[in-house]
Amino acid sequence: MKSKSQKKIKVIDLFCGIGGLTHGLIKEGLDVVAGIDNDSSCKFGYEYNNKTQFIDSDILKVTPDQINNLFGAKKDTIRVLAGCAPCQPFSRLNLKEVTQKQLEPLGKFAQLIKDTQPDIVSMENVSGLADTKKYPVFAKFIKTLEDNGYKYKYEVVDVSEFGVPQKRKRLVLLASKLGEIELIKRTHKDNRVTVRDVIKHLDPIKDGETSRTDFLHRARKLDPINLKRIKATPHDGGNSDSWSEDLMLECHKKESGKTYSSTVYGRMRWDEPAPTMTTQCIGLGNGRFGHPTQNRAISLREAAIFQTFPENYKFMEFEDSMVTAKVAKFIGNAVPVRLGSVIGKSIKNHLKYYQK
Repeated sequence: MKSKSQKKIKVIDLFCGIGGLTHGLIKEGLDVVAGIDNDSSCKFGYEYNNKTQFIDSDILKVTPDQINNLFGAKKDTIRVLAGCAPCQPFSRLNLKEVTQKQLEPLGKFAQLIKDTQPDIVSMENVSGLADTKKYPVFAKFIKTLEDNGYKYKYEVVDVSEFGVPQKRKRLVLLASKLGEIELIKRTHKDNRVTVRDVIKHLDPIKDGETSRTDFLHRARKLDPINLKRIKATPHDGGNSDSWSEDLMLECHKKESGKTYSSTVYGRMRWDEPAPTMTTQCIGLGNGRFGHPTQNRAISLREAAIFQTFPENYKFMEFEDSMVTAKVAKFIGNAVPVRLGSVIGKSIKNHLKYYQK
């Protein structure tokens, strides 16, 4: 008979997307038995890179029996239910009123926890969700954990403190039936990985070009006015403050737009982590997504690297028919792979302590 310390850790990744969280967990030796997501275009990339099954399903239609069947027999296993519910409703960039329908996935996650009673729960989302007064759905999520005997801890972390080359604040929650659980200590608080550290080796390319040696290292073509703008933006952290009047956007000339003028169309800094990757991160006007020195926005490859995807991670089956915007969405929506590894390490450390 196996001892407690030999129990196999089985994970189901809800809202798995292209597999960033799954990949990080697998790197730590956890057995991810399935990923569930309603975006069927993620299926190839998820299964090819992670060698586990992708289930194309709306989370609202997933049943407790499905979850239990995927986990299999309880004997000799530690069950982990993980997931990052769609975060757009809780993002500070979302200016629209949040609808009840948008809150349903997080509520369903809580219901599945109640109905299936996994040993461990992991949840990652945007930092704004921590405001339980603004988002009572998260307060209800916490109440579900408390009512079902879980010890839990959640905190807002900057993933750059764990070695992700990107300033990205996220709420990370861990809960366990076995006892107290928390994230491992920060590994890179005083030595953060920078833009230079991770992309300096890539071929220089122009806007609209694709590297001859790396199909994913491709940058969007800039229209003439935006090409003039990036050329007028100082290297290594420059922004629109240096532009002549004819290059300024009309909206930024207004008093209400001045606060945004230095945060979009800007260049990254070589010796700092990149800004937060979004689904629009390969567009020059969508944030500080300009290359530190080359006259273009960052490429898909650079975005994937900032999300700590390995350079052999394949996002689409056929490169010659790759849709750039689709891959950018895969990358921007993902949990950084390294954060997945941190969560995996935290779970393993927890089990070592409580299963001696």
